[in-house]
Amino acid sequence: MTKVFNEPTFRDGVNLMVDRAIAVMGLDEGVAKAIKSCNAVLQVQFPVKIRDKIEVFTGWRATHSTHRLPSKGGIRYAPYADQNEVEALAALMTYKCAIVDVPFGGSKGALLIDPSQYSRDELELITRRFTLELIRKGFLSPSTNVPAPDIGTGQREMAWMADTYKHLHPDDINYVACVTGKPIHHGGIQGRVEATGRGVQYAIQEFFRHADDVKEANLSGSLEGKTCVIQGFGNVGYHAAKFLSEEDGVKITAIIEYNGALINDDGIDIEQLRQHIDEHGGVETFTCAHFVEDGHAVLEKECDILIPAALESQITMENASQINAKLIVEAANGPITFGADEILAKKGVIIIPDAYANAGGVTVSYFEWIRNISHIRFGRMQRRHDEMRGAEMTRVIEEATGRHVSDQIRHSISRGADELDLVRSGLDDTMRLAYQEIRATRENNDNIKDLRTAVYVTAIEKISRSYLEVGVY
Repeated sequence: MTKVFNEPTFRDGVNLMVDRAIAVMGLDEGVAKAIKSCNAVLQVQFPVKIRDKIEVFTGWRATHSTHRLPSKGGIRYAPYADQNEVEALAALMTYKCAIVDVPFGGSKGALLIDPSQYSRDELELITRRFTLELIRKGFLSPSTNVPAPDIGTGQREMAWMADTYKHLHPDDINYVACVTGKPIHHGGIQGRVEATGRGVQYAIQEFFRHADDVKEANLSGSLEGKTCVIQGFGNVGYHAAKFLSEEDGVKITAIIEYNGALINDDGIDIEQLRQHIDEHGGVETFTCAHFVEDGHAVLEKECDILIPAALESQITMENASQINAKLIVEAANGPITFGADEILAKKGVIIIPDAYANAGGVTVSYFEWIRNISHIRFGRMQRRHDEMRGAEMTRVIEEATGRHVSDQIRHSISRGADELDLVRSGLDDTMRLAYQEIRATRENNDNIKDLRTAVYVTAIEKISRSYLEVGVY
């Protein structure tokens, strides 16, 4: 990513936000330094023969913390990737896992590549070669370092990585747990694709359950009817928009993409837009909204909720003062720079920070990893038992009331939870409890003025305890 003029780098920005939390806590300087330090960074360069020509690719994998194992974090394929970005994202993963009580350390990886320039077969060849390098250097295994999808990667790439690991370690019965975000039929879990967007929805729902917090954001009432602008219509932005509009009655008034934005103050039909993009490849010709070429400027559109779900450093010192949202929810990693964060705080804009807001992905990745390690799908042992208990309850109700229970109600009561139900339930519970913990941290310390500081204080307290427990200091 291009460095924003007069602002710290992404990595420095993360460290500055951590420093702000450490100052509030009064944490020992040595402990603070240990927590902030990146444990290890691997850079690899490897050749692959593409179209009768040798190309050399550069990739990274950073392990920020091993206070819990395995270390966890996505791998992105992007033409702008660099080591600075990878280290910043690895640090964010450490704090993110601590926030939602996922027992992982933080890691992140990237490959410097534009995936749109390569065919499927070429990408498979490159991915398998990159995976080989990571495995040989000890940066990919079910017990020490577990990647997941990120920008430019998905289920397909994770399946290739898992298969490569299996061929190198044919006796490892837990090989399928070496990555998460896999296809369902290759060890994946129901609900993983939607997880980050669903987690954003649950985070916003929990925020709106606290009237004082809603009032602080100069909002009132429930989510129903609130206006929302979303930047990025990839996996995260699409699912967040879909769930918020279809289930919570939120009006999506603008969608910002890399080549422009769509505006419709009456609300954009998210599924209709998704189908249009699948058919036409872009948003320009979508007729049910007004197209604007300068999409970045639409970040300044007035709305109740702004959800940046694209890339880092989208709201900077240059445009922060023009932002007209009352609540910003960071679905992307680092969309608000350190300088912009301070400007927005002075304006009274409430920010639900990335380290919490987009933790749905790693939470469900944890569920998938547990599923792989335990070698059993969730719900297999209790689903039919729950159905029988529900059927018995229905019978008791009918006997007690002397009235017949309708088939619809009977089905609702007696239906046992399947894997998707359990994943969503676990994610919802995780996001609720994490927000309540963050909120308590803020309320119990008069020096904490914003949610971002509360998030980092909460995370650092947990990490420092784990160091203390094992006698690191």
